[in-house]
Amino acid sequence: MPIATKWTEKYRPESLKRILGNGKAIEELRAWGQSWERGEPITGAAILYGPAGTGKTSAALALASEFDWDCIEMNASDARTAGMIQKIAGPASQSRTFSGKPRLVILDEADNLHGTADRGGAAAMLKLVRSASQPVLLIANEYYEIEKPLRDAMKGIQFRSVRSTTIAQALREICRVEEVECDPDALMLIAERAGGDMRSGINDLQAAAQGQTEVKMEDVATAERDVKSSIFKVLEVIFKGNNAHEALQASYALDESPEDLINWVDENLPLAYKGLDLFWGYDRLARADIFLGRVRRRQVYGLWRYASFLMTGGVQASKAARGQGYVAFRPPSLWRRMGQTRKARSVRDSAAKKIGRRCHVSAGFARSELMGFVGLLLRDKKRAAPLAAELDLEAEEIALLLGSAPTTKKVQTIFEEAMKIRTAEEIEDIEMAWHSTAQRSLAGASEARATPACASEADEGAASMKMGAVQENAVDATLEPLMDDLNLPASAVGPGQVLPAAANQGQEGTVAKPEDCRLGSPCKDETLAKVEKKVAKPAVGRGQKSLFDF
Repeated sequence: MPIATKWTEKYRPESLKRILGNGKAIEELRAWGQSWERGEPITGAAILYGPAGTGKTSAALALASEFDWDCIEMNASDARTAGMIQKIAGPASQSRTFSGKPRLVILDEADNLHGTADRGGAAAMLKLVRSASQPVLLIANEYYEIEKPLRDAMKGIQFRSVRSTTIAQALREICRVEEVECDPDALMLIAERAGGDMRSGINDLQAAAQGQTEVKMEDVATAERDVKSSIFKVLEVIFKGNNAHEALQASYALDESPEDLINWVDENLPLAYKGLDLFWGYDRLARADIFLGRVRRRQVYGLWRYASFLMTGGVQASKAARGQGYVAFRPPSLWRRMGQTRKARSVRDSAAKKIGRRCHVSAGFARSELMGFVGLLLRDKKRAAPLAAELDLEAEEIALLLGSAPTTKKVQTIFEEAMKIRTAEEIEDIEMAWHSTAQRSLAGASEARATPACASEADEGAASMKMGAVQENAVDATLEPLMDDLNLPASAVGPGQVLPAAANQGQEGTVAKPEDCRLGSPCKDETLAKVEKKVAKPAVGRGQKSLFDF
């Protein structure tokens, strides 16, 4: 049995004039394409944005078909990493076809560049847009989910939801071609429940008419969709409506938390209200912010309903008369500033963590109390490099603490000197660890060769003497060259052993007597004691400096 073809693909428009709805957007897209045909492009790239199912992808493909352009498309199913974009879309955006026609590059779902699969994709996409010599079209549902540098580099063309009557007209034409009798009321019901989504309406019609020659009201089994309301529609209801309950209900269909919604209302309140209305509007908004603060402190999310009512219905009730006229709503400027300072805040937090770890305090305390003090210490030329090395600071962190740029000569000098200090300390640590391991190995070998020092009747005395012998053998590796010069044996001299005549300045031999030994320390010859005095003490590990020692 052959697989049924999806009607959305079967009846996809092949030219721009066959796309229903969004006439203004289609004209803007055609003008953009004609500018490329003339060789005088308006912009190198354009972005088609709007709700799902409004014909954005169909318009892009219809543009390529109408102007006979070659087309390359990348969508969300592709791994749009920097390498993939440079490998596939990069060359396509730089070269024409053999016929000399432009090649259209389509990047679908440009607002969903998230996760490890698309790592580096946004930066690569921006580079592609700025350097493209061929037309590039980006498609997105949420315009403000795209990074601002990428938005500014392109021409924005907005697609809006399709009217129910327009959807019903398209469904009627499909029924005529498919030779399916359909009740007009059933068609209108499908169109209304599509919620402005042409693709959903066509899919619902195919589900109802598949394998039938007639579609009636009882055949329409689709339920009403839970359509997410646009933030701009909710702002229209808040600032221009006259029913507080209606404004609150509109916020329920919004895919925004109260913390995000209050930023939208705060940004656009001065644009919609003036005078006393603005005063009372901010009064309600401040009360809503108090409830949000209590939610953050106490984690009692039941208080959200009070905050939501104050920032929607309360703000609406603050206006004396219903709003009239057009208001150009805009996204919160706080988010834009936060995006611009994201890198600086990351460097600040990294420096605060390093200072807090070294001073044994929290990163928050270091950020608020100690960063200024560390900045003052870094201004001292003698203390700057050792302090930067002790805290393991990077060039960006040094520049932040000094209030300077990372590329200045002063910052670079401190960073380079700190790197030298850190490198020298790492080498010294490796050498100390190696010498410590070698001395432990030699001490163990010497202990195995050495004879017992002084015999004692008590077991405790013997154990103590053995411990003393182990301590002395720790310097055998250093004594060996001097002992060779004096013709001494490699092991320590114990009781009953005869020293060579050369070691006793011409004497034939001397026997170390047990009674000359003290309990708890090995017996030593006077000459051997003199040799030990010439040996330097072993190096002591470096002590940690305090931040206040610099």
